[in-house]
Amino acid sequence: MTPERAHAYRRVLHTLKELGPSKLQSGEQELIRDAVDNLLFTHDLSEDAEAREALREVRTLANTLVESGRWERATALHLVDDVSQCGPGVAVPALQAA
Repeated sequence: MTPERAHAYRRVLHTLKELGPSKLQSGEQELIRDAVDNLLFTHDLSEDAEAREALREVRTLANTLVESGRWERATALHLVDDVSQCGPGVAVPALQAA
């Protein structure tokens, strides 16, 4: 784990604390927590299918939040970026166009 990954992890937890109770259902919060935990302890994303799937699920959730109007696109992009940075050298996945 690097300091950058630890900082990204803290940013995600801060987002969950600040927005989670009012903007995310408990299952959505758990999905994000599970994803960042998984990514944080992954050494090689190319060899960890579970971590890759967790990242895809967060990206899908972010798209759903934007498309439903529950979140602004910028907030969702920020979350996906922070979650991605919890992993080892992960490129930030783009959100689909709304």
